[in-house]
Amino acid sequence: MTTNKPLIKMIGITKNFPGVVANNNVNLDLHPAEIHSILGENGAGKTTLMKILSGMHRPDAGKIIVRDQAVEIRTPQDSLSLGIGMVYQHFALVPELTVLENLILGFESGFFLNLKKAEQKLQQISATYGLTIDPDRKIQDLSVSDCQRTEILKILFHESDVLILDEPTSMLSPAETGDLFDTLRSLRKAGKSVVLITHNLSEAISISDRITLMRSGKNAAELSGDILMAMDEKTATNRILEVMFGAVPEPQPLVAAQHVSAGETVLELRQVDVLNSQGAAGLKQISFSVAKGEILGITGVDSEDRRLLAEVIGGQKRTTAGQLLYRGRDITLTDIATRFELGIRYVTEDRINEGCVIDMALSENTILQSYHRQPFSRFGILNQAGIQSFTGDLINRFGIRAAGPDARVGTLSGGNIQKFILARSLSGEPGLIVCSNPTYGLDAATVRLIRQLLREESRRGAAVLLITPDMDELFSCSNRIGVLFNGGISGFMDPSAATAEKVGKLMLGIGE
Repeated sequence: MTTNKPLIKMIGITKNFPGVVANNNVNLDLHPAEIHSILGENGAGKTTLMKILSGMHRPDAGKIIVRDQAVEIRTPQDSLSLGIGMVYQHFALVPELTVLENLILGFESGFFLNLKKAEQKLQQISATYGLTIDPDRKIQDLSVSDCQRTEILKILFHESDVLILDEPTSMLSPAETGDLFDTLRSLRKAGKSVVLITHNLSEAISISDRITLMRSGKNAAELSGDILMAMDEKTATNRILEVMFGAVPEPQPLVAAQHVSAGETVLELRQVDVLNSQGAAGLKQISFSVAKGEILGITGVDSEDRRLLAEVIGGQKRTTAGQLLYRGRDITLTDIATRFELGIRYVTEDRINEGCVIDMALSENTILQSYHRQPFSRFGILNQAGIQSFTGDLINRFGIRAAGPDARVGTLSGGNIQKFILARSLSGEPGLIVCSNPTYGLDAATVRLIRQLLREESRRGAAVLLITPDMDELFSCSNRIGVLFNGGISGFMDPSAATAEKVGKLMLGIGE
């Protein structure tokens, strides 16, 4: 149960970026011992609002009151000193350091520089909230869920009372999501205020004490705990979608894709082995093919297995054994640029670090891999008008919220960055599209758009490899489903015969 007295009040918060009003006179209050979700379409201003609270941005207008005191939050250090910590979609951890070293990074005084005492404190926090992790493991060797656990531990290490999580379940399996929610309930029980920025309506409805809805940078509505408890999930979902989009989107069928007759093989993996981040066997003896016009959906509990599969096809990882064939051509040793020229497009789930250069303009990002080709250049001279026109067309066709082709990528919301990366990847009629978790962090309307685009690409004749932990996505898009377990393929199935239970068993290595 929440208390009547807010721990934090944000009043009249306004924030402008070049060409964009991210927050427009927004009000928000947070109470102790509650889980408060913030929902809204991509670009609604959710993350910007929380970045203001966490010290990453400074508001142009408005005020923040913490424990009845008006405060100015200029930096993340100011926010942490007030007991506020944020876990971003893209983790702020140093890969080469251990878990414990990341936790104490930034502390300046005696007690916390004592590693033994710091480890004892970590053990106490881990036991209290059920967040067990090896303090001596390096971040680069951790799974996505372990990195997230480390980020939460880091906030608790700072003894924060407010934890803000930005799209925390977007790259987690259902089991990992369940573990995270158990942790959040423990935090609530301990009196912490937890803020979830999310697009997953069912998850928000299931765990939230309150939901704040934002639209176009403004407050749109608030659903209190009493209102949520009085609604069933379908009613609550429809109410939220009406506020977010003005109308309830048509529901997607669970199985929209149909069986594809055997056609030209576009991609084939033959007994492929790949090492993981620790230098041990990651993928083992992976063999499958994807045909022209087919969407092959691949899922699995282990996020590193999913990432290794995407990267070995995209060219970021090398095999230690086996072959990769693209339209009969051996591409096992070819580099990323050559694969791009052949028509292979890899849409990474790491949109910030791999998918784009956030300090460059959209127009510059558009041609990163094709600047030397017509119509973008001729005789080594860039065709600026052509680049601007092409980028503007992508912005309009894919509904990307940006001030224009010259807008810096870093000024876009995470969802609009993802739309831009997909738009760029789908241009030029590629022969193979490898998508790793392509709709994470996107609102319901954009998720529907992206999934429809993938279906349209397959109907055009592209082979699509859809690697995703999202069961709805898996069933609604795939012509065929494959499941990864312990570095191998534990089984394939037709979606018409697949169920969440059957897929779940294969994810855990339990055969029929």
